[in-house]
Amino acid sequence: HRDLHSFPTRRSSDLIAILREHEAGVSTADLCRKHGMSNASFYTWKSKYGGMDVADAQKLKGLEAENAKLKRLLADAMLDNAALKDLLGKKW
Repeated sequence: HRDLHSFPTRRSSDLIAILREHEAGVSTADLCRKHGMSNASFYTWKSKYGGMDVADAQKLKGLEAENAKLKRLLADAMLDNAALKDLLGKKW
C-alpha cells in the first residue's frame, strides 16, 4: 500500500491527453501500464475530467484549489472565534 503523497502529480493537460488516447481506442489496461497508474485512478479521472478540454480541466483545478484555501481560512476563523468565546466566557 503506497502513501497518497508518493503518487506523481499529473497536469490537467496530461490527464486530458490520456483520456483522449482512451477515446481513440487504446485499452484501459494498456494506458494504465504505459502511464504507470491503476485502473481505479484512470476511472476516477475519467469520471472527473471526461468530456472536458484542457482549459476546463485547468479551470476546475484552480477552483478546487481556491475552495480548499477558503475552507482552511474558514476553519482558522472558526478556531479563532471559539478561542475568543472561551477566553471571554471565563470569569477572572
